[in-house]
Amino acid sequence: MKKTSALAVLEFADIPAGVWAVDAILKKAPIAFVRAGTVTRGRYLVLFGGSTASTNESLEEALATCGGAIIDQTFLPDVHPLLFDAVFGKKRRSTGSLLIIETETAASIVRAVEAALKGTPVELIEVRLSDVGLAGKGMALLSGTLHDVDYAAELAAKGISSAAPPRGFSHRVIAAPHDVVERDITATTRFDDAPLLELDGEIA
Repeated sequence: MKKTSALAVLEFADIPAGVWAVDAILKKAPIAFVRAGTVTRGRYLVLFGGSTASTNESLEEALATCGGAIIDQTFLPDVHPLLFDAVFGKKRRSTGSLLIIETETAASIVRAVEAALKGTPVELIEVRLSDVGLAGKGMALLSGTLHDVDYAAELAAKGISSAAPPRGFSHRVIAAPHDVVERDITATTRFDDAPLLELDGEIA
């Protein structure tokens, strides 16, 4: 996957409008990539990027022609490289304190994580965008020192909304994760992919 300087995320409540918008995006400016399709709750999710100018130009075209069908949108003119990798499925291992973030939309989790990464030296473990099991929500796992993840949570909340507290934002910090959580639970947050972990607890 070739990296680009800019990334845009659009969530549509109306699938035909989403496909129409993708066509408009492609025709408007020479973007470098696009990924689009249906996600949970019958929404249509579009990610695209390229140079800052071309990405912004195509985004403005989508907003002008299909803005009424857009649930949420994000434009990052200088996307953090860890976030860029994560939105396309790359995962990292968890080390240190753990921050779990949930947002109401996929676009808002991207904004939240970008704010956290650019304001602190935390590591991004995983990002999920409205996939199966999330009912349209976004989710992310980040790790680092307790001080850094606490501050990352504050920045993430501010990154999605100026409201206090922000609408549709939830988080928890685990200061010292159990080794099973750090090693296995964060390895996959999807129940279908999660292994059955045989532990040493009582059975009778």
